[in-house]
Amino acid sequence: MELQSKQTSIMSDERIVELYWQRDEQAIKETDAKYKRFLLSVAHNIVHDTADEEECLNDTYIGAWNSIPPARPALLQAFLATIMRRTAIDCYKARKRQKRIASEMTVSLSELEDFISEDDVYSEADARELGRVISDFVRSLSERRMYIFMSRYYVARPIKEIAKALSCSESTVNKEIALIKRDLSEKLEKEGYTL
Repeated sequence: MELQSKQTSIMSDERIVELYWQRDEQAIKETDAKYKRFLLSVAHNIVHDTADEEECLNDTYIGAWNSIPPARPALLQAFLATIMRRTAIDCYKARKRQKRIASEMTVSLSELEDFISEDDVYSEADARELGRVISDFVRSLSERRMYIFMSRYYVARPIKEIAKALSCSESTVNKEIALIKRDLSEKLEKEGYTL
């Protein structure tokens, strides 16, 4: 009896989204096959607990199922990352209320505290405007710097992982982060935010 190698083909994002629109549960299986490792890494950077990471993954799949339709994401990975990030942050906050925990999210957010004081965000409208300013800033960055910013402050990747992904030293990444933070600080000051 001859063993046949079973080659799994990865489905395109467009096809996966179409499965969600058809309310076909295969969409979740295909999402898991394609994005599980990535989504767990996003959760890990925030919650640092295997059980919580798995729970966040399941909640992300439920969130995608409940959001598609009506949403039809053009970038499925970014759409899923946003759901995972929100889910993991909620989990992190719940755990933090219970006890003190170490998290890359704590470190990366503390790095941004120099730029955004609580006085700047008085209302939801103010928070949206601040979000727009930061989003415009991120879109103006080079592809490399955008990757660094998003990796560090959106998915809370450790500096070591960013350096490895870019094939450079941690010192180089830290220098680029310092330049990005300087530029962000200047942008926020121009927009009237006090630092």
